[in-house]
Amino acid sequence: MASNSTGRWVERAATTGGGRTYRGQAPVNWYATLVLICVVGLVLIGFSRYQRTHQSTLSSGPPTTSQTWYAALGIDICGKMQPNLPPSSNATKTGLTANGNGVITVHPLNSSESGSNATLATFVSHYKGLELNATTIRYPGRRTYSNGEICPGGTPDAGKTGVVLSVSWPSYTSRGKGTETSGNPQDLQFSNGQLITVAYLPTTSPVPKPPATAVSNLITAITSSSTPSTSTPTSAPTSSTTQKSGGSAK
Repeated sequence: MASNSTGRWVERAATTGGGRTYRGQAPVNWYATLVLICVVGLVLIGFSRYQRTHQSTLSSGPPTTSQTWYAALGIDICGKMQPNLPPSSNATKTGLTANGNGVITVHPLNSSESGSNATLATFVSHYKGLELNATTIRYPGRRTYSNGEICPGGTPDAGKTGVVLSVSWPSYTSRGKGTETSGNPQDLQFSNGQLITVAYLPTTSPVPKPPATAVSNLITAITSSSTPSTSTPTSAPTSSTTQKSGGSAK
């Protein structure tokens, strides 16, 4: 008789999910697992966002810290080519430096200057007094020009409104039109043997190449470097073709 009573009690317990004691016990392990999954997910999302927003600091590719490139730079304000930038005074802190003769040396010291980070923006950020962005330009020690301002009297483009831009030619042997930097002028990336002119000019004015002396000094720097290009000629091109401001080469 006792055996039958025990059997019925077990049967009732099974049908009720193990009794009041079992039903009142919280599933701690299940909740802990759920919380762990959520935390891991948030960490992965945060890490992915960090990588995406800081990818420029993880740049790779040329120029590397073991390479040295050279580029010629001219600065044209309202139709008047400015003097070559004086030599950089902080060569121990940056590898992107002005030589004082119209040539920029591009020898990255770290990843923040190498690969896709070897840009005009990086050079400008380390050169005291020089300013260049999408709307303003400033030669060290002189006034700042902003898009839409009128060129002052005494300049070739006096009375005309100007815009900030940068135009480049891939090599000092390049003939024909240069290419205007798309977007922010300071986003222009350096390449070896490149010609660059940053300017504040009316949209109808031609953008000249850097001065002939700067180009000649660029040729000397490249041909006298330890790893010159075997296909690089030793004389500058005779062409003086310029790029019209406000349009990119096709």
